[in-house]
Amino acid sequence: MPDQAERSAPVAISNAIVQIHKEGYGKGATRARTRMMEDTIVVELDDVLTRVEQTLASAGRQDQVRETRQVFQQAHRDVFVAAVERITGRRVRAFMSQIHFDPDVAVEVFLLDPEREET
Repeated sequence: MPDQAERSAPVAISNAIVQIHKEGYGKGATRARTRMMEDTIVVELDDVLTRVEQTLASAGRQDQVRETRQVFQQAHRDVFVAAVERITGRRVRAFMSQIHFDPDVAVEVFLLDPEREET
């Protein structure tokens, strides 16, 4: 059975990622779910597009929205990584992000260094 820290880590990660989005884009997701599987963390975010991004996507400019979001994610990579590392106590070795338009969802994926087994 998971201990309190293991149960609260996904909620803390969801909250941190939504806050980073809110501060960076001026809008956070309306719903976030974090799944932790061994050395992988996936954060699913619903309703993430700003009004401007929705307008651009509706006008067929999804590629521009995607590119801008990816540039933002990389510019803020250290902030995203630091939040996950602080919460999990583990080193993030890779961070990836993807946006989808219909439905309006995004994912943030963190690959962690493998935990070392004590011998």
